[in-house]
Amino acid sequence: MGNYLNPGNEGFQKTINSEIYVDKTGMLAYTNKVLNTMQGYLCVSRPRRFGKSMAASMLAAYYSRGCESGELFSSFEIADSKDFEKYLNRYDTIFLNMQEFLSQSRDMDGMLDLLRRSVLWELLEEYPDIRYFDSTNLTRTMQDIYRKTGCPFVIIIDEWDCVFREYKADKTAQEQYLDFLRDLMKDKGYIHLAYMTGILPIRKYGTHSALNMFDEFTMIAPGPLASYAGFTEREVRGLCEKYGMDMDEVKSWYDGYSFEDEPFLYSPRSVVNCMRFGQIGNYWNQTETFEALQVYIDLNFDNLKEDVLRMIAGERVPVNTGSFTNDMATFRTEDDVLTLLIHLGYLGYDQVNRCVFIPNSEVRSEYVNAVSVSDWGEVSKALKNSADTLNAIWQNRPEEVAERMKEAHFETSHIQYNDENALSYTISLALYAARNFYTVHREFAGGKGFADLVFVPRKRFPDKPALVVELKWDKNAKGALEQIKRKEYCKSLNEYQGNLLLVGVNYSKKTKEHECMIERTCLMP
Repeated sequence: MGNYLNPGNEGFQKTINSEIYVDKTGMLAYTNKVLNTMQGYLCVSRPRRFGKSMAASMLAAYYSRGCESGELFSSFEIADSKDFEKYLNRYDTIFLNMQEFLSQSRDMDGMLDLLRRSVLWELLEEYPDIRYFDSTNLTRTMQDIYRKTGCPFVIIIDEWDCVFREYKADKTAQEQYLDFLRDLMKDKGYIHLAYMTGILPIRKYGTHSALNMFDEFTMIAPGPLASYAGFTEREVRGLCEKYGMDMDEVKSWYDGYSFEDEPFLYSPRSVVNCMRFGQIGNYWNQTETFEALQVYIDLNFDNLKEDVLRMIAGERVPVNTGSFTNDMATFRTEDDVLTLLIHLGYLGYDQVNRCVFIPNSEVRSEYVNAVSVSDWGEVSKALKNSADTLNAIWQNRPEEVAERMKEAHFETSHIQYNDENALSYTISLALYAARNFYTVHREFAGGKGFADLVFVPRKRFPDKPALVVELKWDKNAKGALEQIKRKEYCKSLNEYQGNLLLVGVNYSKKTKEHECMIERTCLMP
């Protein structure tokens, strides 16, 4: 067993020995299907915390010669496949974590030289009796071994894109790296499977098509591997039952990644930590601080800040992902920034409608942290003061609520403040803290129409009043309350009888003032 050649199954053994392991071995059925075909080149990109390294170690444990992994996989899904034993531990497997080589090198020449020498060292030790054409040439040495033994190779590369994250602006180094990978893998009969995993898709260089033999499975287009991009709803529901966690709360905090064939995907690391510690919370920032997000949302593109605020308020924003060049330095439009944030896990992507959104409460809190310390004027202040705004509603202080709305009113510097839709963004931001206690619904169906905003208390906070908020533009707050009653918006909230607040908000275009009225009501049976 080597460090890079046939590394064995210890990495995967450690994974399944953990307190929580969700069976993703079904993915091996797909890799077995494409072995030794034109589709045997896979590049799988996912955000941090989404199990990339686990999947890589699983592949190594399954394909590596020199170890016996049958018992290890016997209780998992792949063991029921008719091809399970056919490919089990039958390949010379080279496993490379590119971050390891990058961190031990000063430049790209040094990194690639270290990689070549490290792999050659183990190949020559494993096969000392072969007559080599050039034992200092990695690709020729692998060809010679395959010619002599007839045993093909599986190449597994973890953190394949670390070069593009560390050498963001060094195109020469990036191209040198891509050329190395092309020379190692493209059109090589000795490779029956190549699997790369990282955060970014393969870098585009115009006509420079270094790795065009790869099928790419991304957070934009996961293809047949969609169910392996995160935890499915069925998997999370099973964990909630086992660990006694509230499924609705877990869904609100960690769900939101959605694909056409897999509409509900959860952030794996966050779900695991939630179950282990028995507590809903933000586990995202344990691996990455909000400053990583702040760098991108502070970029000076037209409408970027406006669209970020719309998404914080719960809206979806159209996006064109086609112009993104798959690096972290080339941004020509707002769409490029939004596309990168999809790959980083900070945005979900609706494949059908081609729009982006903030996936869940955990990630939304990272946006709020970033905006709160950025120079976004009154918006940052409104987010910081949102708890005071919510308290003012609970305590029936409408004048204070109106003043807080005024503070959150950010004029044309961010969102064109000229209709009820824009007013709803202001209210949503001014009441951001309400998301800690409520599930927020826009255009909530009830009675004879749709209420603008309805705040339904989470199960953990049964003492909090439900809120029905109606917005008016250039009219009056009293009329907003009357509309709530006349159209019976509260009809579907009967369980909150005696604990329901009606909130009417109006903005006067003439005086540029907000008006608020609050009324506690008892529902009719």
